[in-house]
Amino acid sequence: MRNERRVLVTGAGGFIGHHLVKRLKSDGHWVRGVDIKYPEYEPSASDAFEILDLRKAENCLLATRGGIDEVYNLAADMGGIGYITAYLAEISRNNILINAHMLEASRQNGVQRFLFSSSACVYNQSKQQDAAVIPLREEDAHPADPEPGYGWEKLFAEELCRYYYKDYGFETRIVRFHNVYGPLGTYEGGKEKAPAAICRKLALAEDNGEIEVWGDGEQTRSFMYVDDCVEGLVRIMTSDHRDPINLGTDELVTINGLVDMVARIAGKQITKRHNRSGPQGVRGRNSDNTRLREVLGWEPSIRLEQGLTVTFQWIAAQVLSKPSVFVAASTAAD
Repeated sequence: MRNERRVLVTGAGGFIGHHLVKRLKSDGHWVRGVDIKYPEYEPSASDAFEILDLRKAENCLLATRGGIDEVYNLAADMGGIGYITAYLAEISRNNILINAHMLEASRQNGVQRFLFSSSACVYNQSKQQDAAVIPLREEDAHPADPEPGYGWEKLFAEELCRYYYKDYGFETRIVRFHNVYGPLGTYEGGKEKAPAAICRKLALAEDNGEIEVWGDGEQTRSFMYVDDCVEGLVRIMTSDHRDPINLGTDELVTINGLVDMVARIAGKQITKRHNRSGPQGVRGRNSDNTRLREVLGWEPSIRLEQGLTVTFQWIAAQVLSKPSVFVAASTAAD
Protein backbone atom coordinates (compact mmCIF):
# COMPACT_ATOMS: atom_id res chain seq x y z
CA MET A 1 0.00 0.00 0.00
CA ARG A 2 1.53 3.31 -1.04
CA ASN A 3 2.33 5.88 1.65
CA GLU A 4 -0.12 8.51 0.40
CA ARG A 5 -3.63 7.09 0.31
CA ARG A 6 -6.95 8.31 -0.98
CA VAL A 7 -9.26 8.21 2.03
CA LEU A 8 -12.99 8.76 2.46
CA VAL A 9 -14.36 9.87 5.82
CA THR A 10 -18.15 9.69 6.09
CA GLY A 11 -19.67 11.72 8.89
CA ALA A 12 -16.93 14.28 8.24
CA GLY A 13 -19.29 17.09 9.21
CA GLY A 14 -19.56 15.59 12.69
CA PHE A 15 -17.37 15.67 15.75
CA ILE A 16 -15.08 12.65 15.42
CA GLY A 17 -15.07 12.75 11.62
CA HIS A 18 -13.93 16.37 11.56
CA HIS A 19 -11.00 15.64 13.89
CA LEU A 20 -10.11 12.52 11.90
CA VAL A 21 -9.97 14.45 8.63
CA LYS A 22 -7.48 16.88 10.15
CA ARG A 23 -5.30 14.00 11.36
CA LEU A 24 -5.35 12.19 8.01
CA LYS A 25 -4.41 15.40 6.19
CA SER A 26 -1.54 15.97 8.60
CA ASP A 27 -0.37 12.43 7.79
CA GLY A 28 -0.16 13.42 4.12
CA HIS A 29 -3.20 11.65 2.65
CA TRP A 30 -5.76 12.86 0.13
CA VAL A 31 -9.10 13.03 1.94
CA ARG A 32 -12.68 13.30 0.78
CA GLY A 33 -15.17 14.26 3.47
CA VAL A 34 -18.86 13.40 3.08
CA ASP A 35 -21.81 14.24 5.30
CA ILE A 36 -25.38 15.48 5.22
CA LYS A 37 -24.11 18.74 6.75
CA TYR A 38 -20.96 20.84 6.86
CA PRO A 39 -18.81 20.98 10.01
CA GLU A 40 -20.47 23.37 12.43
CA TYR A 41 -17.57 25.19 14.05
CA GLU A 42 -14.78 25.45 11.46
CA PRO A 43 -14.22 24.54 7.80
CA SER A 44 -13.23 21.00 6.89
CA ALA A 45 -9.55 20.31 6.20
CA SER A 46 -10.50 17.77 3.52
CA ASP A 47 -9.36 18.06 -0.09
CA ALA A 48 -12.99 17.71 -1.17
CA PHE A 49 -16.16 17.92 0.91
CA GLU A 50 -19.46 16.72 -0.49
CA ILE A 51 -22.98 16.96 0.89
CA LEU A 52 -24.56 13.54 0.31
CA ASP A 53 -27.41 11.67 1.97
CA LEU A 54 -25.83 8.26 2.49
CA ARG A 55 -29.17 6.57 3.15
CA LYS A 56 -29.38 6.44 -0.65
CA ALA A 57 -27.35 3.78 -2.46
CA GLU A 58 -26.49 5.99 -5.43
CA ASN A 59 -24.93 8.58 -3.11
CA CYS A 60 -22.75 5.93 -1.48
CA LEU A 61 -21.45 4.99 -4.94
CA LEU A 62 -20.65 8.65 -5.57
CA ALA A 63 -18.88 8.98 -2.22
CA THR A 64 -16.62 5.98 -2.88
CA ARG A 65 -15.78 6.76 -6.52
CA GLY A 66 -12.36 7.70 -7.87
CA GLY A 67 -9.95 5.10 -6.50
CA ILE A 68 -10.61 5.46 -2.78
CA ASP A 69 -8.25 3.20 -0.81
CA GLU A 70 -9.79 3.39 2.66
CA VAL A 71 -13.20 4.28 4.07
CA TYR A 72 -13.74 5.40 7.65
CA ASN A 73 -17.51 5.00 7.92
CA LEU A 74 -18.42 7.28 10.83
CA ALA A 75 -21.72 8.54 9.40
CA ALA A 76 -24.59 7.80 11.78
CA ASP A 77 -27.82 9.18 13.18
CA MET A 78 -26.99 9.35 16.89
CA GLY A 79 -26.87 11.48 20.01
CA GLY A 80 -27.11 11.37 23.80
CA ILE A 81 -29.27 8.99 25.81
CA GLY A 82 -32.36 11.20 25.58
CA TYR A 83 -32.18 11.21 21.78
CA ILE A 84 -31.40 7.56 21.11
CA THR A 85 -34.18 6.35 23.42
CA ALA A 86 -36.77 8.61 21.79
CA TYR A 87 -36.39 7.69 18.09
CA LEU A 88 -35.80 3.94 17.91
CA ALA A 89 -37.31 3.26 14.47
CA GLU A 90 -35.89 6.36 12.77
CA ILE A 91 -32.36 5.90 14.09
CA SER A 92 -32.35 2.17 13.29
CA ARG A 93 -33.69 2.67 9.76
CA ASN A 94 -31.31 5.52 8.93
CA ASN A 95 -28.21 3.75 10.18
CA ILE A 96 -29.01 0.36 8.66
CA LEU A 97 -29.42 2.03 5.27
CA ILE A 98 -26.18 4.03 5.61
CA ASN A 99 -24.09 1.05 6.69
CA ALA A 100 -25.47 -1.48 4.21
CA HIS A 101 -25.20 0.88 1.24
CA MET A 102 -21.71 2.07 2.23
CA LEU A 103 -20.39 -1.48 2.54
CA GLU A 104 -21.73 -2.51 -0.86
CA ALA A 105 -20.65 0.69 -2.62
CA SER A 106 -17.14 0.37 -1.14
CA ARG A 107 -16.90 -3.23 -2.34
CA GLN A 108 -18.15 -2.36 -5.82
CA ASN A 109 -15.74 0.57 -6.17
CA GLY A 110 -12.68 -1.43 -5.15
CA VAL A 111 -12.00 0.09 -1.72
CA GLN A 112 -9.19 -1.79 0.02
CA ARG A 113 -10.25 -1.34 3.66
CA PHE A 114 -13.47 -0.29 5.38
CA LEU A 115 -13.68 0.75 9.04
CA PHE A 116 -17.07 0.65 10.73
CA SER A 117 -17.69 2.77 13.83
CA SER A 118 -19.71 0.66 16.22
CA SER A 119 -20.60 1.41 19.83
CA ALA A 120 -20.44 0.07 23.36
CA CYS A 121 -24.25 0.10 23.13
CA VAL A 122 -23.94 -3.36 21.51
CA TYR A 123 -23.05 -4.96 24.84
CA ASN A 124 -25.43 -7.27 26.68
CA GLN A 125 -27.47 -5.13 29.06
CA SER A 126 -27.43 -7.77 31.79
CA LYS A 127 -23.68 -7.16 32.21
CA GLN A 128 -24.22 -3.43 32.85
CA GLN A 129 -26.70 -3.41 35.74
CA ASP A 130 -24.19 -2.53 38.48
CA ALA A 131 -22.43 0.83 38.77
CA ALA A 132 -19.31 -1.09 39.83
CA VAL A 133 -19.35 -2.76 36.44
CA ILE A 134 -16.78 -5.33 35.36
CA PRO A 135 -15.03 -3.86 32.28
CA LEU A 136 -16.69 -5.14 29.12
CA ARG A 137 -14.74 -7.56 26.94
CA GLU A 138 -15.47 -7.85 23.26
CA GLU A 139 -17.05 -11.27 23.86
CA ASP A 140 -19.65 -9.71 26.17
CA ALA A 141 -21.78 -8.61 23.21
CA HIS A 142 -23.08 -12.20 23.07
CA PRO A 143 -25.55 -13.61 23.82
CA ALA A 144 -27.11 -10.57 22.19
CA ASP A 145 -29.15 -8.14 24.30
CA PRO A 146 -27.94 -4.69 23.17
CA GLU A 147 -29.66 -1.37 23.87
CA PRO A 148 -32.90 -0.97 21.90
CA GLY A 149 -32.65 0.61 18.46
CA TYR A 150 -29.16 2.09 18.29
CA GLY A 151 -27.47 -0.90 19.92
CA TRP A 152 -29.27 -3.48 17.78
CA GLU A 153 -28.49 -1.75 14.47
CA LYS A 154 -24.82 -1.40 15.44
CA LEU A 155 -24.59 -5.08 16.30
CA PHE A 156 -26.27 -6.02 13.02
CA ALA A 157 -23.83 -3.86 11.05
CA GLU A 158 -20.90 -5.54 12.82
CA GLU A 159 -22.20 -8.90 11.60
CA LEU A 160 -22.67 -7.49 8.11
CA CYS A 161 -19.00 -6.47 8.07
CA ARG A 162 -18.06 -10.03 9.02
CA TYR A 163 -20.23 -11.43 6.22
CA TYR A 164 -18.58 -9.14 3.67
CA TYR A 165 -15.18 -10.51 4.63
CA LYS A 166 -16.43 -14.11 4.67
CA ASP A 167 -18.28 -13.94 1.33
CA TYR A 168 -16.16 -11.43 -0.62
CA GLY A 169 -12.81 -11.23 1.16
CA PHE A 170 -13.56 -7.52 1.72
CA GLU A 171 -11.28 -6.18 4.46
CA THR A 172 -13.31 -4.61 7.28
CA ARG A 173 -12.36 -3.21 10.70
CA ILE A 174 -14.88 -2.84 13.55
CA VAL A 175 -14.36 -0.29 16.33
CA ARG A 176 -16.57 -0.05 19.43
CA PHE A 177 -16.46 3.53 20.73
CA HIS A 178 -16.78 4.20 24.45
CA ASN A 179 -18.01 7.78 24.99
CA VAL A 180 -15.86 10.19 23.00
CA TYR A 181 -15.67 13.86 24.06
CA GLY A 182 -13.65 16.97 23.28
CA PRO A 183 -13.79 20.40 21.62
CA LEU A 184 -15.78 20.96 18.40
CA GLY A 185 -18.46 18.52 19.57
CA THR A 186 -22.19 19.06 19.96
CA TYR A 187 -22.89 20.70 23.34
CA GLU A 188 -26.58 21.70 23.14
CA GLY A 189 -29.82 20.89 21.36
CA GLY A 190 -30.51 17.40 22.69
CA LYS A 191 -27.86 15.31 20.88
CA GLU A 192 -24.96 16.18 23.19
CA LYS A 193 -23.29 13.61 25.44
CA ALA A 194 -22.79 13.91 29.19
CA PRO A 195 -19.36 15.66 29.26
CA ALA A 196 -20.49 18.35 26.81
CA ALA A 197 -23.85 18.83 28.54
CA ILE A 198 -22.23 19.15 31.94
CA CYS A 199 -19.55 21.53 30.63
CA ARG A 200 -22.24 23.71 29.09
CA LYS A 201 -24.31 23.80 32.27
CA LEU A 202 -21.30 24.58 34.46
CA ALA A 203 -20.25 27.36 32.10
CA LEU A 204 -23.70 28.95 32.40
CA ALA A 205 -24.22 28.33 36.11
CA GLU A 206 -23.52 30.95 38.76
CA ASP A 207 -21.06 30.14 41.51
CA ASN A 208 -23.03 28.36 44.27
CA GLY A 209 -25.73 27.67 41.68
CA GLU A 210 -27.57 24.48 40.74
CA ILE A 211 -27.66 22.16 37.73
CA GLU A 212 -29.95 19.28 36.83
CA VAL A 213 -28.58 15.76 36.40
CA TRP A 214 -30.64 12.85 35.08
CA GLY A 215 -30.89 9.90 37.44
CA ASP A 216 -29.22 9.72 40.85
CA GLY A 217 -25.82 10.50 39.35
CA GLU A 218 -24.29 7.23 40.52
CA GLN A 219 -24.37 5.76 37.00
CA THR A 220 -20.82 5.05 35.84
CA ARG A 221 -19.08 5.48 32.49
CA SER A 222 -15.60 5.84 31.03
CA PHE A 223 -14.85 8.71 28.63
CA MET A 224 -12.24 9.01 25.87
CA TYR A 225 -10.74 12.27 24.63
CA VAL A 226 -11.09 12.77 20.88
CA ASP A 227 -7.33 12.90 20.18
CA ASP A 228 -6.96 9.40 21.64
CA CYS A 229 -9.97 8.28 19.60
CA VAL A 230 -8.45 9.49 16.33
CA GLU A 231 -5.09 7.91 17.13
CA GLY A 232 -6.83 4.62 17.82
CA LEU A 233 -8.82 4.76 14.59
CA VAL A 234 -5.71 5.24 12.47
CA ARG A 235 -3.90 2.42 14.27
CA ILE A 236 -6.84 0.00 14.00
CA MET A 237 -7.31 0.73 10.29
CA THR A 238 -3.70 -0.23 9.57
CA SER A 239 -3.78 -3.31 11.83
CA ASP A 240 -4.60 -6.85 10.73
CA HIS A 241 -7.39 -7.24 13.30
CA ARG A 242 -10.81 -7.87 11.71
CA ASP A 243 -12.90 -8.66 14.79
CA PRO A 244 -14.67 -5.99 16.91
CA ILE A 245 -12.37 -4.13 19.28
CA ASN A 246 -13.00 -1.69 22.11
CA LEU A 247 -11.72 1.85 21.77
CA GLY A 248 -12.07 3.68 25.06
CA THR A 249 -10.47 4.27 28.44
CA ASP A 250 -10.94 2.23 31.59
CA GLU A 251 -11.01 5.31 33.86
CA LEU A 252 -14.43 4.74 35.45
CA VAL A 253 -16.29 7.72 36.89
CA THR A 254 -19.79 8.34 38.24
CA ILE A 255 -21.85 11.08 36.63
CA ASN A 256 -21.79 12.89 39.98
CA GLY A 257 -18.01 12.59 39.93
CA LEU A 258 -17.97 13.97 36.39
CA VAL A 259 -19.99 16.99 37.53
CA ASP A 260 -17.64 17.54 40.47
CA MET A 261 -14.61 17.36 38.18
CA VAL A 262 -16.00 19.93 35.75
CA ALA A 263 -17.01 22.15 38.69
CA ARG A 264 -13.38 22.12 39.91
CA ILE A 265 -12.17 23.00 36.43
CA ALA A 266 -14.72 25.84 36.26
CA GLY A 267 -13.77 27.05 39.74
CA LYS A 268 -17.37 26.91 40.94
CA GLN A 269 -19.31 25.41 43.82
CA ILE A 270 -22.42 23.69 42.51
CA THR A 271 -25.49 21.86 43.81
CA LYS A 272 -26.85 18.89 41.87
CA ARG A 273 -30.61 18.53 41.43
CA HIS A 274 -31.25 14.93 40.44
CA ASN A 275 -34.11 14.23 38.05
CA ARG A 276 -34.81 10.53 38.48
CA SER A 277 -37.48 10.54 35.77
CA GLY A 278 -34.94 11.30 33.01
CA PRO A 279 -33.42 8.51 30.88
CA GLN A 280 -30.26 7.06 32.39
CA GLY A 281 -29.14 4.23 30.11
CA VAL A 282 -27.35 1.24 31.61
CA ARG A 283 -26.23 1.48 35.23
CA GLY A 284 -22.53 1.01 34.54
CA ARG A 285 -20.25 0.68 31.52
CA ASN A 286 -16.47 0.46 31.24
CA SER A 287 -14.02 -0.67 28.57
CA ASP A 288 -11.76 -3.70 28.90
CA ASN A 289 -8.69 -2.69 26.87
CA THR A 290 -6.86 -6.02 27.06
CA ARG A 291 -7.38 -6.81 23.39
CA LEU A 292 -6.59 -3.24 22.32
CA ARG A 293 -3.22 -3.48 24.09
CA GLU A 294 -2.55 -6.92 22.57
CA VAL A 295 -3.42 -5.85 19.02
CA LEU A 296 -1.91 -2.36 18.94
CA GLY A 297 0.58 -2.24 21.82
CA TRP A 298 -1.20 1.01 22.68
CA GLU A 299 -4.26 2.35 24.48
CA PRO A 300 -5.76 5.80 25.15
CA SER A 301 -3.69 7.69 27.71
CA ILE A 302 -5.20 11.19 28.08
CA ARG A 303 -6.63 11.47 31.59
CA LEU A 304 -10.22 12.61 32.00
CA GLU A 305 -9.45 15.80 33.90
CA GLN A 306 -6.85 16.82 31.30
CA GLY A 307 -9.27 16.36 28.41
CA LEU A 308 -12.18 17.95 30.27
CA THR A 309 -10.13 21.07 30.96
CA VAL A 310 -9.65 21.68 27.23
CA THR A 311 -13.26 20.75 26.49
CA PHE A 312 -14.70 23.01 29.18
CA GLN A 313 -12.65 25.97 28.02
CA TRP A 314 -13.88 25.55 24.45
CA ILE A 315 -17.54 25.04 25.37
CA ALA A 316 -17.49 27.93 27.84
CA ALA A 317 -16.17 30.23 25.10
CA GLN A 318 -19.03 29.11 22.83
CA VAL A 319 -21.96 29.37 25.23
CA LEU A 320 -20.90 32.60 26.87
CA SER A 321 -20.79 34.32 23.50
CA LYS A 322 -24.49 33.71 22.77
CA PRO A 323 -27.84 33.25 24.57
CA SER A 324 -27.98 29.99 26.51
CA VAL A 325 -30.34 27.07 25.88
CA PHE A 326 -31.28 24.84 28.83
CA VAL A 327 -30.94 21.11 28.25
CA ALA A 328 -30.63 18.68 31.20
CA ALA A 329 -27.28 16.97 31.71
CA SER A 330 -27.63 13.31 30.83
CA THR A 331 -25.62 10.15 31.04
CA ALA A 332 -23.77 9.35 27.85
CA ALA A 333 -25.24 6.95 25.32
CA ASP A 334 -22.20 5.14 23.97
